[in-house]
Amino acid sequence: MQKDPTIPNDPTEMEAPKRGVPVWAQVIIWIALLGLLILLAAGLLKAKNPILAKGSPVPDFTLQLYSGFEYNGASQASLSDLSGKIVLVNFWASWCQPCRTEAADLETAWRAYEETGQVVFLGVDYVDTETEARAYMTDFNLSYPNGPDMGTRISQLFNRNMGVPETYLIDQAGVLRDIKIGPFESLAEIQAFIEPWLVER
Repeated sequence: MQKDPTIPNDPTEMEAPKRGVPVWAQVIIWIALLGLLILLAAGLLKAKNPILAKGSPVPDFTLQLYSGFEYNGASQASLSDLSGKIVLVNFWASWCQPCRTEAADLETAWRAYEETGQVVFLGVDYVDTETEARAYMTDFNLSYPNGPDMGTRISQLFNRNMGVPETYLIDQAGVLRDIKIGPFESLAEIQAFIEPWLVER
């Protein structure tokens, strides 16, 4: 009688039954997945409910400035040092095409308001390289204070979620008064963003 080739000669040659993932490992995997889902949900909730809403005091922050783009000769600008002035914080990046739409108008507005001493523009360069940022600032002949957002600390403070450009207007008392998501379309729009808060309150 011919031997069945599928039957091993030696019982020890039989393949051991495959074991499943241990229960403890399954528990760890599920806990890790649950943790990721909780973090994702928290991020989505944060996006819908920004930390900084209009009417909220803005926590103090310091922007390190690019050389050549200092404020009154200082290599950094802190919000607390700008108390009593309107502060316009504009997030931008050299790789951001919509930012180019508003760059020239922002510079024109800055040159007009700089003379009054009542308004300060702060350009916050988001996730960029200094070489590319400087080329961008040169292209648009920017002269207002600009600096990199090291480690995205400032953008996290403002809880940016929409991308660049974004602009935040802070009043003389350090309170967030207005937010512009996306580029300004004209100089007039920038002026309309600022002027209401220049009135004595």
